Amino acid sequence: MPDIIGEYIDRLVTVEMRNRGMNHNIIAPIYEEARREGGGRPISARAAEALVKKVGAGDVVLIVTGAGYGPEAPWGESDGPPGAAALARAIYWGLKAVPVFVTEVCHAPPMVASSEAAHLMIRDFDLAKNRRMGAAIETAPEEQDAIEAWASRLLDKTAPKAIISIERLGPNENGIVHYSTGVAPKGCVNIAPLFDQAAERGILSIGVGDNGNEIGFGRIHSFMQDFHPYGRETQTDKPGGAITVTPTDIFLPASISNWGAYGIAAMLAFLLKDKDLVQTPELEKRIVTACLDSGGWEMRYCTNRFIVDGAEGESGMAIVQLLRDMVRVNIAEPDRGLSHGKMKQTAGAKS
Repeated sequence: MPDIIGEYIDRLVTVEMRNRGMNHNIIAPIYEEARREGGGRPISARAAEALVKKVGAGDVVLIVTGAGYGPEAPWGESDGPPGAAALARAIYWGLKAVPVFVTEVCHAPPMVASSEAAHLMIRDFDLAKNRRMGAAIETAPEEQDAIEAWASRLLDKTAPKAIISIERLGPNENGIVHYSTGVAPKGCVNIAPLFDQAAERGILSIGVGDNGNEIGFGRIHSFMQDFHPYGRETQTDKPGGAITVTPTDIFLPASISNWGAYGIAAMLAFLLKDKDLVQTPELEKRIVTACLDSGGWEMRYCTNRFIVDGAEGESGMAIVQLLRDMVRVNIAEPDRGLSHGKMKQTAGAKS
């Protein structure tokens, strides 16, 4: 049954809605390659099962996000923090674990606002860890040469059981971070060493991305080099493409990264038999609006309109409603209603 619902969750979160001026008609082929490379099973099912297996009550899960920089979007974008908050909410209430968000300094305000809009308050790490009173947040140094040591200290301090990237930009083969359009933003730091060190320590890692430049895409780097329009060269004069080389243990491409996070939350909700681990449409609107109002703007025109990656906010609300209903009908007791007679007992019905 997990593979059945995982199949349809994956289909839903990979429905592409993208303006033809951007890289388009890409999500289905990327998803199929990621699924093939990962062994063939639905990816949301694999991700949620791994979290259930690895993460227990009181354990720490790092959730890393952050894309978008000044001058266009100085506090980041509306894709990333809402997905991080929604998945953190499911992990907090479903697995009874402690989410710790990891961002750059510039991305912290939208992340805090998104989490608190999801009713997951940001607290001091010791209070969150020792009394499970909400989530915590850690910000990366603003100088690249401090990242390696910071990553080591953070992993020592938090001892996470898992680390999840949602719309977090990663470096190409030459260590340069790009937008998916081949532009290299200024003022960002590469925090992929955190994932490199997590891998060395055997910490479960999961990546969610939507266009090749986000952490996780390293699993299918060679495919993306040939498939993506900026796979081998960019709009800069530097060598290399826009595709990140940083992999994760499990990687889920989605139409919008927030939606991929919602899909993993829905799969957790199914495994844990609690549809309310997926936010309601009303709560989705509250989270995204809080992100926008705190500076996490939509990236098409860099405004605070109710938009995420070009899709109207109501589309995200519809996605979470469909996910909630998908979970609800699949965790309910078998019931044919009053007009369809008795259920025929088959091997499929019993499983």
